[in-house]
Amino acid sequence: MKKTLLIAALTAPFLTGCVIAVSDGEAEGHWAGNSSSSWQATHKNNREIISGLAMDSSYQSVLKTLKTPDFTELLKKEEDVYQVLFYATHSIHSDGKMTKDECTPLVFKNDKLVGIGASALQMLTN
Repeated sequence: MKKTLLIAALTAPFLTGCVIAVSDGEAEGHWAGNSSSSWQATHKNNREIISGLAMDSSYQSVLKTLKTPDFTELLKKEEDVYQVLFYATHSIHSDGKMTKDECTPLVFKNDKLVGIGASALQMLTN
């Protein structure tokens, strides 16, 4: 009996381990450590939705469709209110952090979509 306990005690540190599988509710069988497919799917989904947006779409309808943006900006220029929503659409840096240059901006003027992309964002500075 002592021999069995001694063997168990000596081998236990080599036999222990922990594996945790986390499901995000979207797809079974994905490991929490393999998130590359998750962000790639998000980017693709955002690109697909953005490509189908119509000019003059309301701010609320776009927000309802695309959900929470990665970044937002709000400014008033003369009598007009501009809102800019930034959605992740492409990865440039492999650092795991999202930056504005990896997002597509959606520009709203007085709650109506007036532009998509970098050129739309530039019109605010003119």
